[in-house]
Amino acid sequence: MRRYFDLVDMDPLSVDGALKALPDGDSRIPIPKSVQDGISLTNVSFTYPINSEPVLKNLTLKIPAGKKVAIVGVNGAGKTTLIKLLARFYDPTEGRIALDGVPLPDYDLQQLRKSVSIVFQDYARYDLTVQENIGIGRIEDIENRALVENSAQAAGADSFISRLKKGYDTVLGKTFDEGIDLSGGEWQQMAIARAFMSEAPILILDEPTAALDALKEHDLYEEIARHAADKTVIFISHRFSTVRMADYIAVVDDGQMVEQGTHDELLALGGTYAKMFNVQASRYV
Repeated sequence: MRRYFDLVDMDPLSVDGALKALPDGDSRIPIPKSVQDGISLTNVSFTYPINSEPVLKNLTLKIPAGKKVAIVGVNGAGKTTLIKLLARFYDPTEGRIALDGVPLPDYDLQQLRKSVSIVFQDYARYDLTVQENIGIGRIEDIENRALVENSAQAAGADSFISRLKKGYDTVLGKTFDEGIDLSGGEWQQMAIARAFMSEAPILILDEPTAALDALKEHDLYEEIARHAADKTVIFISHRFSTVRMADYIAVVDDGQMVEQGTHDELLALGGTYAKMFNVQASRYV
């Protein structure tokens, strides 16, 4: 408990990256209902409080509205940290992130977070019913069975939900005696279905298909393309069969943006992306 009280007593301004309040008398502006221009990161750097070395270093990137953008790089390159900054879990220690030209801190925080739907690698597994597990992605419609079922179908989760004895009323997890567990891939599809519940104009997927086989992965991205046709989609993936579906690819290495372009452009460049792609492709030759 001492750690908890130390945390709540801490001055947020004493920690680099902590969210800062607006000056007294100022108010934040409402978030736009749809993204018009896109998201821009300008000279963004970020260092976690417990570290001396920055995770992101002077990173600049433009994510156009309505496009599908893949972020690739080796483990530890800073990709997930970048996503957390986009959702404003933290603020950059240096540089600026803007949505449609407006810095993220100028927007209402709750509205900003509602405008972004994310599936992280360490997604939540709720010991609730199937319907509640999915519906919690849009809490005001948690009882809307039709919407929950549509989201499950889009994520490919309806195929195994239909085999459960109580269907969408099945309790998941081991907290309750009647609860059942799912496989890693099934839990992942549940998390993706939860994200599909949201009407957020920005969809972020951090390794969304890591626990799925190749066929399910293909089907899922077909659904993502259909479901998120008018959304801005940002995804992290180590599978280059998935990455090739992106309109634009950004390569992060050691916290820095080292390459940007389409799949064909980056292959022709012969740099980091081409090396990673060719290494993975060679396994299928």
